[in-house]
Amino acid sequence: MERRWQNVAGGGALGAALGLLAAFFGDVRAPVGLLLALVLAGTLAGAWPPAWRALRLGAGALALGLWLCLLTPVLRAPLAALTLAQGPQPADAIVVLGGGVQCGTRTLEPSSLSRLVRGLELWRAGYAPLVTVSEQSGRIGPRGCPKISTLAQAHLRALVPSPGPQVVTLANVTTTRDEAARVRDLARARGWTRVLLVTSPSHSRRAAALFRAQGVGVLSVPAPEIRFDETLPLPSDRLWAARILAYEGLSRLKAALGGTPER
Repeated sequence: MERRWQNVAGGGALGAALGLLAAFFGDVRAPVGLLLALVLAGTLAGAWPPAWRALRLGAGALALGLWLCLLTPVLRAPLAALTLAQGPQPADAIVVLGGGVQCGTRTLEPSSLSRLVRGLELWRAGYAPLVTVSEQSGRIGPRGCPKISTLAQAHLRALVPSPGPQVVTLANVTTTRDEAARVRDLARARGWTRVLLVTSPSHSRRAAALFRAQGVGVLSVPAPEIRFDETLPLPSDRLWAARILAYEGLSRLKAALGGTPER
């Protein structure tokens, strides 16, 4: 009996550890219900010997894989495969894809700000007269969270003296596919033949493919990655790379299964 209770406690601890990984690798999108369910599932698995053995084997394999990623730069090649970086050329518009918002502090997330700054750099260099920003759907973020487009335009006013670039808002978008469709409609209405696509490096190849699938002529000019060093010199950089690869892989899987792809 004492051994069973030890297994139950161990299962709960493993469930809690898996919940921590889900929260991190889920890009802070893992709901509270899922995290609690993992703890409960681990606890129940500990009470049933076959499930407890399977849980330990699975957790051990996952830990071994994570340690391999943390101790070596093995993720460099798969991370580089996500990136499509092309030289900028004159275009009709600079499309700055939406990222995230820090609702509590009412500021753009670092990756969103990096994209906006890269878009401004391209505008200042004279590659295009117009910049697009995205206005996310009301389904994204808690009530009262500021819109990406509102914060982006505030940054534009603060960083660029008047008159600045012409700014067009892509309204009511939830995914990159939505943004591609909005730009497709603008391109048809205004006769655009080429846009410069600005997003995070790890998102750039997938984003360019979505835009091209909508018939939009794009050059992918990603913003710098500021969340981690892409050469992966430190374990912390490698952990971030594993998170990005997990996120992009799950996004592709979700799209392949017919769900709404992530941003």
